Amino acid sequence: MFFIDTIELEGLGNRHYLAGGPRTAVAVDPPRDIDQVLAAAARRGVRITHVVETHLHNDYVTGGLELARVTGAAYLVPAGARVAFARVPVADGDTVALDAGLELRAVATPGHTPHHTSYVLREQGRPVAVFTGGSLLIGTVGRPDLVEPRLTERLARAQYASAHRLAAELPDGTTVLPTHGFGSFCSSAQAEGDATTIGAEKAANAAFTQDVDAFVAGLLAGLDDTPAYYAHMGPANAGGPAPVDLTPPAVADADEIAVRLAAGEWVVDLRNRIAFAEGHVAGSFNFEADGKIATYLAWLIPWGKPVTLLAESAEQLAYAQRELVRVGIDRPAAAATGAPERWASESAPLVSFPRATFADLAERGTDGVVVLDVRRDAERAGGHIAGSVHIPVHEVHRRLGEVPAGTVWVHCAGGMRAAIAASLLDAAGRDVVAVDDGFDAAGEAGLTVVTA
Repeated sequence: MFFIDTIELEGLGNRHYLAGGPRTAVAVDPPRDIDQVLAAAARRGVRITHVVETHLHNDYVTGGLELARVTGAAYLVPAGARVAFARVPVADGDTVALDAGLELRAVATPGHTPHHTSYVLREQGRPVAVFTGGSLLIGTVGRPDLVEPRLTERLARAQYASAHRLAAELPDGTTVLPTHGFGSFCSSAQAEGDATTIGAEKAANAAFTQDVDAFVAGLLAGLDDTPAYYAHMGPANAGGPAPVDLTPPAVADADEIAVRLAAGEWVVDLRNRIAFAEGHVAGSFNFEADGKIATYLAWLIPWGKPVTLLAESAEQLAYAQRELVRVGIDRPAAAATGAPERWASESAPLVSFPRATFADLAERGTDGVVVLDVRRDAERAGGHIAGSVHIPVHEVHRRLGEVPAGTVWVHCAGGMRAAIAASLLDAAGRDVVAVDDGFDAAGEAGLTVVTA
């Protein structure tokens, strides 16, 4: 008998796995905060004897090295990955015994990275599951453009070949367990569904339903921007990440918050966008704790810039800290909790800005205001409000000077990214209205929606 437990990180759109038998287990692509993996092993009553990486990750800092150190497990990393620490190099065809009748077999699946490796879980010699990392995902494959632009097309073709190798070597009923593809920007397209098998992918995945040239052309044409912090994840993982420190940061009072704002540091309000719009410290930015904070804050903030976190509760602060260490923002410079009145001062008072719907914009009319669309390029191509200005949210901070004069009605697809952009504009002294509405409502409200 074997088990496979899934550890899901919705914020980053990744899944990590603990698999094994009655006594021992392997952790696959573990997250930075390894306590979740240790807790899963404790619930199962098993010892983690192996930790494996499918590749050097570009979207998060791994917990693999620390997990192996804490548990004494063997740390298996693809042999082609250049790292600065001791590990067990894994080559194509290597096998590892896990528990009675259970083993892992390494299968070279280059494409997401040149050294990418998948791991087939076999019970009594029969393949039952394959951990595919960033190779074969649900309905798509991992991006091939995160390593080096000169390699992108070559890696896209390798993705195709790797998918076909897995399909040729594994039975149709084999469960496919990817790390990416659940909202991660490491996925080349938005994955649909929650579970899959080799047979299901052969029937629906473009890697199998198209010839290689059509597949590569479609894959490359669909690639959108990737978060800026990705540039720092590979080097961090290759160098060997340090253990995390999730203890509470130093407490900042209102005067210190004002000083940090005056120094040009980032003060980030973690509350929901409704509360932020109603009253926040002037100059602070709004990244909702439960709104993909790790992805968007790490994407926008200049790397290494000190950040102070403002939270409504200690629990919200702790949640945000955990999310941020996963992408290498290890220690906030300071933090404060409670009500915003406690964070404000004479030099950094409370301010607010209005929220609205697309129906409100339609009623008011678009003449005399700036409609700012902060969605990604691919989203805008599917339809946009006539006359709107387009700056993706991750570019707003460095392109503030390109936003035309006037009151700015800023929108995205649902409201969360519009709130981020609205806070950036508000902090820069612009008059702003945050449109907190689904984009489908724009046409329904009578606004003119055109396609690119």
